[in-house]
Amino acid sequence: MSATIESQLLALSPLDGRYAGKVDSLRPIFSEFGLIKARVKVEVEWLLALADEPAIVELEPFSDAATARLRALADELSVQDAARVKEIERTTNHDVKAVEYLIKERLADDSELGPALEFVHFACTSEDINNLSYALMLSQARQFVLLPRLDQLIQALRAMAHQHAELPMLSRTHGQTASPTTVGKEIANVVARLKRQGETLAAAPMCGKINGAVGNYNAHLAAYPEVDWEAFSQRFVHSLGLDWQPYTTQIEPHDGIAELCDAQRRIDTICIDLCRDIWGYISLGYFRQSVKAGEVGSSTMPHKVNPIDFENAEGNFGIANALFEHFAAKLPISRWQRDLTDSTVLRALGTAFGHALIGLDALQRGLGKLSANPERLAADLDASWEVLAEAVQTVMRRHGLPNPYEQLKALTRGQGITEQSMREFIDSLELSDEARQRLLDMTPGSYTGLAAKLAGAV
Repeated sequence: MSATIESQLLALSPLDGRYAGKVDSLRPIFSEFGLIKARVKVEVEWLLALADEPAIVELEPFSDAATARLRALADELSVQDAARVKEIERTTNHDVKAVEYLIKERLADDSELGPALEFVHFACTSEDINNLSYALMLSQARQFVLLPRLDQLIQALRAMAHQHAELPMLSRTHGQTASPTTVGKEIANVVARLKRQGETLAAAPMCGKINGAVGNYNAHLAAYPEVDWEAFSQRFVHSLGLDWQPYTTQIEPHDGIAELCDAQRRIDTICIDLCRDIWGYISLGYFRQSVKAGEVGSSTMPHKVNPIDFENAEGNFGIANALFEHFAAKLPISRWQRDLTDSTVLRALGTAFGHALIGLDALQRGLGKLSANPERLAADLDASWEVLAEAVQTVMRRHGLPNPYEQLKALTRGQGITEQSMREFIDSLELSDEARQRLLDMTPGSYTGLAAKLAGAV
């Protein structure tokens, strides 16, 4: 047995076991290694920024070579380097202090950087480093993983919407037959929703702060009262590509993370809605699923081809959303100037996004197996002539016929309506020949309004 298989079999979380390969893109970002690497980057960039401040006369601007060495320490941080941080942490019992000590350890032999090492972590509380690190991690995950994967799903759904824009389908409201739509239009609805929430996800602020132990620049001002520390802090946070948070306690209040989690939760909820609808349409026979040689649908019923991808997706989106809901409710709350409850919760961010990613993967895989079943769609429409009652009573209203709604209600409600009985009713109406013929020419399959146009325009 390979070491990889053994480690997956013994993994406590399915993200590191059964589904490990599906979340590889998130592993470098949200793993402990990813957090350590982000912390090193923030510490290095803070030291570089301090060196460029003229008022800090004890710290000269670094040469290009020294600057390159500092940034290489962050950019090229290895798993072995992170393991050294963990080794140091066993003594310090403090993860951020261990990062500081690693940086000092690695640069102590440098003639230019060695004298500057006491400016590593200068005037910082651990949360100055942590909040910026998590903001960088979330920004990276959003830019390089979440939004591209969401865009892939939107593109796949858009292609389906266009392909089936004109394929009529019986609607069901409250589980009962209703005015027809098209397959493409129902998919287009999802495209429009996901696009809007994707824009919200992309626009969610990623805030950061670097203002000391309780957010007042106390130590900064004590050491260098002549520096405009607010402006310095703002420039530094912006230099990391983040939004500056000017008012904080010891911790950045995490409102931006809550907004991001809420946006992703709405995306997941839309996807759950889609999974359940597709599951139902498969059950009705509106979609067929492609069969892969060797796969088993049921251990006892050989005929089955189960909609497992949509079920898997729904389950994983649900797990993700339970966590996102907790993040959004918990992270913005901290007792007085700081408690530690956010620290352990933030470490689970990768778990939530991992399950969301597995959901997206399963959903898209399931969509790729679908093919529409026009015959089954047409059969349901042909058995539902009662849905034309809406059209008939609306035309009757236009032409001033008495009690149109009530007449159609008496004709159709709770009764089996056939093509013949509907046509006989239309023939009995005192309508112009043109209006009557338009109604007679109508079928459940043709009564789809602007559905095809709307589907093609998404």
